[in-house]
Amino acid sequence: MTPNDSIPEKPSRPICGRCARPRSACICRWITPVQPIPEVLILQHPLESRQAKGSAPLLHLSLAGSRLAVGETFDDDELRRLLHAPVEREDAMAATQSGVCGPQEIHPVLLYPGTPEMPVSFVPGDYRSRPPGVFRLRLVILDGTWRKSRKLLHLNPMLQTLPRMSLQQVDTSRYSIRKAHAPDQLSTLEAACRALMQLEGNEAKYMPLLHAFEGFVNEQLSRVPPRNCC
Repeated sequence: MTPNDSIPEKPSRPICGRCARPRSACICRWITPVQPIPEVLILQHPLESRQAKGSAPLLHLSLAGSRLAVGETFDDDELRRLLHAPVEREDAMAATQSGVCGPQEIHPVLLYPGTPEMPVSFVPGDYRSRPPGVFRLRLVILDGTWRKSRKLLHLNPMLQTLPRMSLQQVDTSRYSIRKAHAPDQLSTLEAACRALMQLEGNEAKYMPLLHAFEGFVNEQLSRVPPRNCC
């Protein structure tokens, strides 16, 4: 090889413009559009963003108007905007369903189990009983393992001041591709769907997304090479 010769670069893998994954691992077939009445904000730990098996991207791409922000320690001004800044919904259906016609004060609520120091203070039934258009809720979801989500909570004290909501009923998780400490430890997508079901009092609305999630999980399992028995 002469000094002028160069080693040819390996061609990059084609990337899907919608889900930003390699086309060979595209998840777009599992995207199931749903229009939630509450707004949804997903705060994702940076290490979780590298997990191909993570459920947050599918959740974000499926929930209209949702936002996904990646970080471990958020700047106070940035986090305050994420939690409280109004976001105009462009589609008429969302405005009709939520009773919202323009900018309103945002009420962020953190989906997270209560503790003696920070007990649960938000009940879904209270939200459903409010007149339409009076209360604009933003459901805040931490995406990561329990250890990572606790770190997000610890490193961002503003999150600790939010009213806290926990799931009233928890089914067995369908997330068999990730290790869990208990059968009822849900993925981010499952937890978000269950929380929205309880907030809206509408279970059927989110079942198609949960069924699509099963397909996503099965596809990920099919990519796992079999273990050698010997």
